[in-house]
Parts: sequence; structure tokens; C-alpha cells
Amino acid sequence: MSRESEPLLRTLNRMRSVILDPDQLVKAVASGKQRGTTPQWRRAEIRYVDLKAGRHLQITTYDATQAFTANHPVGDPSALDDLLDVPFANWIVTTATEQTQIQAKTPTTALVSTTELTAPVEAEHGHDQPKERLLPESDPVFRVLGLSDKDGNLKPSRQAKYRQVEEFLRQLDAALSDAMKSGKVRRPTAEEPLRIIDLGAGNGYLTFAAQRYLTEVRELPVVVTGVDVKEQSREHNTKIAAELARDFGYSAAEFVAGTIDGVQLTEKPDVVLALHACDTATDDALARAVEWEAPLVLAAPCCHHDIAAQLRKAPTPAPYSMLTRHGILRERFADTLTDALRASLLRLSGYRVDVVQFVESQHTPRNTMLRAIRTGSPVKGGSVKKEYDELVAEWGVRPKLGELLSK
Repeated sequence: MSRESEPLLRTLNRMRSVILDPDQLVKAVASGKQRGTTPQWRRAEIRYVDLKAGRHLQITTYDATQAFTANHPVGDPSALDDLLDVPFANWIVTTATEQTQIQAKTPTTALVSTTELTAPVEAEHGHDQPKERLLPESDPVFRVLGLSDKDGNLKPSRQAKYRQVEEFLRQLDAALSDAMKSGKVRRPTAEEPLRIIDLGAGNGYLTFAAQRYLTEVRELPVVVTGVDVKEQSREHNTKIAAELARDFGYSAAEFVAGTIDGVQLTEKPDVVLALHACDTATDDALARAVEWEAPLVLAAPCCHHDIAAQLRKAPTPAPYSMLTRHGILRERFADTLTDALRASLLRLSGYRVDVVQFVESQHTPRNTMLRAIRTGSPVKGGSVKKEYDELVAEWGVRPKLGELLSK
């Protein structure tokens, strides 16, 4: 075994070349945090897998409650480079013949240990087995909603929608467990059920799936309400709810027609959901959640036209003109800026916020989720407020959520 201290950057560059070689790497694992840092991920695992589209680099990252797996084409180093920027304290890189351990307790220096393996290790390139579904595609709720056929087989044209709902449920399940464990969301009883509201319910896919999963799988007493501006949606979803209750004995979800900013509730909700509420409708949903002091909020924004339109009109601050010169880059930057400002405003409103990817981009390009747990009173000042004010002033934008919360 060799053991030496060397510059961290040199070590990471050497490790990078090993990881990017599919003929060398068996597995790489990163964990821990360097002194004085707060990494986005608590752990990461890297290996190669063989898919129908060929061999890919698979990166699985872990936050406090969830695992996120993404597969990247061989030869594309961007995802790995992003991961190497995370200030992990420990790396273990295994090849067929040796294992290298890297300890980086500071951002500049690494202690490197390399051990020859007593016997060659063969990489396993088999793709992970499909995750067990929280709600299988054969569940009657998906048959009645039209995602599956009468035999319980998922319709090819509805796979993306099913995957969106399934992954949203995973986020709901993990976030709710975390919030209940920490005492931020109360434990429901039959007398005081958990109150969940889905703002912008549309055709009710998420509303029905959440109600089904929480009541039948997790066996929690819940009351689920779906809100949509269209009377047609209310009528359609009420009919579906009646059919599920009549034919399968499901607890009925309730649906109302009305605007997000106008809906009135007799009881404040414990959980607010919003899946792909278009443009500033997401801001309306987040503002109502703050108004209700909802303990848990999950929102997956859709289009971001409002900030994008403001960026087209406002002068771009130097030296960032390349971010807005090209239309496609301006639109993508508007997405990022909008959700960053939303996250800051929720933090200022007393929430702990994570911005995560909840489903792979091939299922929907709108795959960002704001996951917020209420922790206390609104923040009156400090670095979060200062950064928000500076960012808004620098770009000359007026976030809709900021306007709604200042009323």
C-alpha cells in the first residue's frame, strides 16, 4: 500500500481519468464533507451500466432522504465534473486491480492511499432492477384514470404521465415521513385526518394517486381536495371519485372549481401540492401555502414565462450578456432564476427548502421540484434577504411570488 499527501486538484484530475474509462472503473463512492463546507449530497456512487442504448455512466446521489439516479452517455464528462466540484471529504475508487482512497479534509490537500487487490475484481454492468412501484400500474386508480387498460397494463402513450405521478409520490412519501418524524407535520388520527390540497389538479392524476397511496398503502387517515379553475375538471374528477368509491370502495377525494388565489377552506391544509401549475399559477400556489402556514409544500413548476418576458425587456447586467443573448439560453436561465427566487422567498417565509429533480428529463423537461418544510417564523433580514434583494435588483425583475407575499 502506498500513502502520500498531494494537491487535491491533481488527485481529482487523475481520479477523473480513471472514472471516465469504462474499461478501468469498477465503482467509485464519495461521502463526507470537507471542513467548513455543506455539500449538496451526503453520498454519491458511480459505476457503468449496460442499457439498451449502450453503456452509460450511472451516477446515484443521495440527500438526507432520497436517492437520485441518472445515466449519462460514455464520453460526456459534464455530470462527473459537476460531482467533482462537490466538496466531499472521502473518495474510494475501485478498478479491477487496485483500490484508491482519497481523504480531502481541506479544499487544497488530499491524503491518498492505494492498495493492490489480492484478486482481480470484475465490474458488474447490469442495469438496476426496476424500483418497486408505490402504486403499481395495475392499480384500479390508474385503470379508471385511463393510464392503464382494463387488464392493468400501462398504455404506451401514458408511460410518461405514470412515471411523473409515481416519482411525485416518492417525493411526497419521503418528505411526509421526514416532516412527521421531525414533528413539523402532525400525526393524523381518524378524528383529525391529514388535510392535503392539490392546487391546479387538472385531470386529478396526482390527487387520486396521493389519496390512494396515503390511505390504502400507508394507512393514514387523510382528506384530499383538488382545486382547478375549470368547472369541467371538477365535474370529471367528481365522476371519477364516485366510480372509484362505488366500484372499488376507495375513499372519495373532493374537488372544487375555483382559482388558486380565491379558493376558501374551512380547515388549513397540512400539505399543499402543485404539479405543473403553469407559469405564475405556481406562485399563486406557493403564496397560498405560505398564507395557510402549510407545514409541507411540494411544487413542480411548469413554464416560466413571466421572468423570461422580463429578461427580454430588461438590460442584462455585465458581464452576463451571453446568458440572455440566445433565446434558448435565456429561457433556461429564466427557469433557473425563477425557481431560485422562489426558493429564497420560501426561506424568508420560514421554510427549509430543497430544489431537486423528481423525474428524469426524458419523461418531462419540467422536472424540478421545490420541496419545503415549515420550520418557524419568517426571516426578517440576514444574508438570505440581502442576496434576494441584490439578485432582483441586479437583473431588474419583479418575481410574482414576491409581489404576492408582500401584500
